[in-house]
Amino acid sequence: MPELPEVETVRRSLAPIVGQTIEALDVRERRLRRRVTSDLSKRTIGQRIIRLDRCGKYLLIHLSSGDAVLAHLGMSGTFTIVPVSTPLEPHDHLRFLFTNGSALVFNDPRRFGLVLAGRPEAFEELAHMGPDPLSNEFSPALLRQMTRGRKRPVKNLLMDQRLVAGIGNIYANEILFEAGVRPSRQARNLRLAELDLLHTATRRVLAEAIATGGSSISDYRDGSGQPGYFQLRFRVYDRGGQPCLNCATLVRRAVHAGRSSFYCPKCQR
Repeated sequence: MPELPEVETVRRSLAPIVGQTIEALDVRERRLRRRVTSDLSKRTIGQRIIRLDRCGKYLLIHLSSGDAVLAHLGMSGTFTIVPVSTPLEPHDHLRFLFTNGSALVFNDPRRFGLVLAGRPEAFEELAHMGPDPLSNEFSPALLRQMTRGRKRPVKNLLMDQRLVAGIGNIYANEILFEAGVRPSRQARNLRLAELDLLHTATRRVLAEAIATGGSSISDYRDGSGQPGYFQLRFRVYDRGGQPCLNCATLVRRAVHAGRSSFYCPKCQR
């Protein structure tokens, strides 16, 4: 499932639609994670796109009316800008048609994505979301406050969207390796120096992933149809049984809260 770097890459790649006016909406499949209703057409047709934002793993397309389109890519969703004359592909479920002759197409084979419209402040999906790890709000002091007294494994804490928005399994593994912290460590037991390293590692890994277009493991593509390349830089994720790139110790795999964790037993304490 796309995480913060992938959604941020998509947001940036969709910049050409800012300023465009939505002339029509072609709904070819309504059965997404939440059924696409007529409200999506009513709130979007005739509106100009004024800004694109990202909230954690969600994309927000702000409209001139004050409404916004909230989108989540789910397991296999992609947004692509194409000429309106482009032939439809299988699983092209939605097409926003613009007055300049281009279209924004949402393709989602597994139909686990989400596309709906409304007032930004009314989206329940965003109501209890934690701070963005690339924002000023996510500070070392906030990280210390988040971990204080918590018995949960630090990896689970990083992936809790109510505490930090946008980090999933891939980047939690990579961040903890960069910080030299084992995924299973209880958050409350991390020393101040380790928390500072964790804060720095979070920003560094996410920034590097964005710079390389995110991670394309299966379906992920940006708004131009291009894959990401951060998967070529994985240091521990999905490398169980392979030598650590730092010390050659074999990377171990464990399961925490139903998700695979990868770590080096020598480099991560």
